[in-house]
Amino acid sequence: MTVGEVADLMRVSSMTVYRLIKAGDLGAVRVGKSYRIREEDINSFLASRYNQTG
Repeated sequence: MTVGEVADLMRVSSMTVYRLIKAGDLGAVRVGKSYRIREEDINSFLASRYNQTG
């Protein structure tokens, strides 16, 4: 997935996705001048950030 697609999915800005990639929180592969993020990496990131309340 592209950075824009991930941003739409997570309902954040593209800049937030770039920050997560740069910080190493979200795995990505550089392809030319852009990044590609695997769906597995997105799911892993979201699972690691999941807070169960109650």
